[in-house]
Amino acid sequence: MSRIKRALISVYEKEGIVRFARGLKGLHVEIVSTGGTARLLQQEAIPVKEISDFTGFPEILEGRVKTLHPRVHGGILGRRSKPSHVDQMKEHGIEPIDLVVVNLYPFEKVTANPACSLEEALENIDIGGPTLIRAASKNFEDVVILVDPQDYEWVMEEFKKGEVSLSRDQRARLAAKAFAHTARYDAYISRYLSGKEEKETLFPKELHLSLQKVQDLRYGENPHQKAAFYRNASDGELSLCDAIQHQGKELSYNNILDTNGALGLVREFQEPAVVIVKHGNPCGVAVDDRGIEEAFSKAWECDPMSAFGGVIACNRPISLGAAQKLSQNFVEVLLAPTYESEALKVLSAKKGLRVLELAGLSEKRGTSLECRAVQGGFLVQTPDDLLLGDGGDKIVTKRSATPEELKRLRFAWKVCKHVRSNAIVFASEDRIVAVGAGQMSRVDSVRIAGFKGGDKLKGAAVASDAFFPFRDGVDLIASTGATAIIQPGGSVRDEEVIAAANERGMAMVFTGIRHFRH
Repeated sequence: MSRIKRALISVYEKEGIVRFARGLKGLHVEIVSTGGTARLLQQEAIPVKEISDFTGFPEILEGRVKTLHPRVHGGILGRRSKPSHVDQMKEHGIEPIDLVVVNLYPFEKVTANPACSLEEALENIDIGGPTLIRAASKNFEDVVILVDPQDYEWVMEEFKKGEVSLSRDQRARLAAKAFAHTARYDAYISRYLSGKEEKETLFPKELHLSLQKVQDLRYGENPHQKAAFYRNASDGELSLCDAIQHQGKELSYNNILDTNGALGLVREFQEPAVVIVKHGNPCGVAVDDRGIEEAFSKAWECDPMSAFGGVIACNRPISLGAAQKLSQNFVEVLLAPTYESEALKVLSAKKGLRVLELAGLSEKRGTSLECRAVQGGFLVQTPDDLLLGDGGDKIVTKRSATPEELKRLRFAWKVCKHVRSNAIVFASEDRIVAVGAGQMSRVDSVRIAGFKGGDKLKGAAVASDAFFPFRDGVDLIASTGATAIIQPGGSVRDEEVIAAANERGMAMVFTGIRHFRH
């Protein structure tokens, strides 16, 4: 490939650009630059030709027009292997540009501020930058395009090998990355303006997702499936993509799914809480005002057999004492907002344990849309961020729930929201006792929870994510010794179900809201 003789540099994010430009200078590459970039390089004693001197035309409209010129885009788009292009470039005095280094105005960062005005947002829509990127990327066989400061070092190393050039494959990869960069940028702008103009709907006519690969995974749900982990770059919600991994093996596909489920549930609690998830369902959940160490003991005791090899999320920092207790058990993943330094030392002895730190874990959840892939499309919905209907919880039986029963019911209801349907959760005031999940009939979920909980179910409260279609589920719950039930209501047989609870002397609460989780 041809030698790089002239570079155009125009970057908003200046990270690494001085060092890179100095490297170009050492390789005798002419640098053309704009505005603030040119001033920075000049301050560093790096020779630069101003864009207005290169084009023979001044920057105008407060800098809105500076690189939109035939001498710039002709120099980028002209094909060196095509005689007619070469002749026209000579005829019009157009000099080739072999390297374009560009990044864009910070539209995403600016509009993330709730105080950002429409005028400010519009001023941060880059026009010249994306045009340069697309032109250079289209003509990648003759022009190298760089949009990511992380690429400066390896590109410079390639240049220094002697030919001051890159291979065709390297150029093609950089071009593909550049097109992805502008696609993401345009997606942000489209989403922002759609939100401004389509105020009557949460769902615009076109929804653009911009996904950035975080890492390749060893495999998917099963070893014969390939997989990767992506960040939704168009979504500002707290994400496991932002977690710091202190130790342990690489996260697997299933680790990420379970940890994400644990993260969602642990954020429901204000008090110190521990959540243990296994195969997509919580098998241990507990709270304790004394701290995580005590909450963990309760959570593990819920179902020690299922908790073995599970994923744990905590909504408070991990202390030395908590780490010592946690490390006595086999756990795949531990997630917490922070860790004491001594706690990390203790956990480091568990080589297989993946220790994740996610700042902001305890903060209020966002309202981002949830997307789920189906064959050939996506389902999109708002998050399930409610617990009770407008009327709150309503007693529908002759006997009211006692204050203690109400605490148990509300605890069970929080957990039930995060259990796969059909979901049944038995709970005390501060921990779950047994869970029945993911069954095709609700009464089978009750049977499974009854089998798991045994004698521990006496005096428990029970949550059901949807209404009971028949009274058989209530009768079976009553036979376990549980004393109160919380459910949405809304069945055509509600009166029959309520009658069953009355016959058994149970209290029943209707929430007016369902929590299916398919």
